[in-house]
Amino acid sequence: MIGGRSRAGWLSVLVALASSALLLFLVGPVLALVGVGGGAGAPQLLHDAELRRVLGLTALTATGATLLGVLGGTPLAWLLARRAFRGRALLSALLDLPLVLPHPVAGIALLLVLGRESVVGGALLAVGLRVVGSPLGIIVAMLFVSAPLYVSGAREAFAKVDPRLEGVARTLGDTPMRAFQRVTFPLAFRGLLASAVVMWARAVSEFGAVVVLAYNPKVASVLSYDRLTTGGLADALPVAAVLAVLALLPLTALRTLRRDEGRA
Repeated sequence: MIGGRSRAGWLSVLVALASSALLLFLVGPVLALVGVGGGAGAPQLLHDAELRRVLGLTALTATGATLLGVLGGTPLAWLLARRAFRGRALLSALLDLPLVLPHPVAGIALLLVLGRESVVGGALLAVGLRVVGSPLGIIVAMLFVSAPLYVSGAREAFAKVDPRLEGVARTLGDTPMRAFQRVTFPLAFRGLLASAVVMWARAVSEFGAVVVLAYNPKVASVLSYDRLTTGGLADALPVAAVLAVLALLPLTALRTLRRDEGRA
């Protein structure tokens, strides 16, 4: 009995040490980044016109990608959550594929389909829409790598809504669309909003696909890399520190949404 307690005590100590080491590994570099570069980052945000412009473009394109993802992903997520059909597992796997592709590979795939020499890219150019090297290209790259996160989260949000509630609305005379508007959407709203926040945060942080499809105009991740390669660590640190601090905003919003959802 005593030996069993001793082994359990040592196991607890080892688990605590492993957890602490992992926590330090995950949090330490970010704290070091903010601590070293934060002092110069805040003043630089005030006088660096390029940084302000890039942050504005990043937020704008990420918002555009998120809106497109919500518009197209919401009905798709509802379909996956509510309908059983042949090939649903394959469709789900295909939707998750951009999450596991190396992101430069994702950018190459998009370039193949939407580049100037491609059929689709050439057709878009003919009507005045240039994808490569444009804000549209940034939105496309962000959408490709982040939309699966929204679809996955939205599917879970819809799955948590009891289908019997929709059935009650139907028995009271609601059409399927009306039942969705009055019952399903309000009950799933917090989950959908949290999924959209995750998608937006992922879009903001994207680098690999964006740099292949649209190196210019620069977004925040590309600017930080560009300054690292051209000016060294000293030039990149203030920009990286600002981005690390700003990344806390969507994460804080997400935690607040999930905490409120748990209380509801």
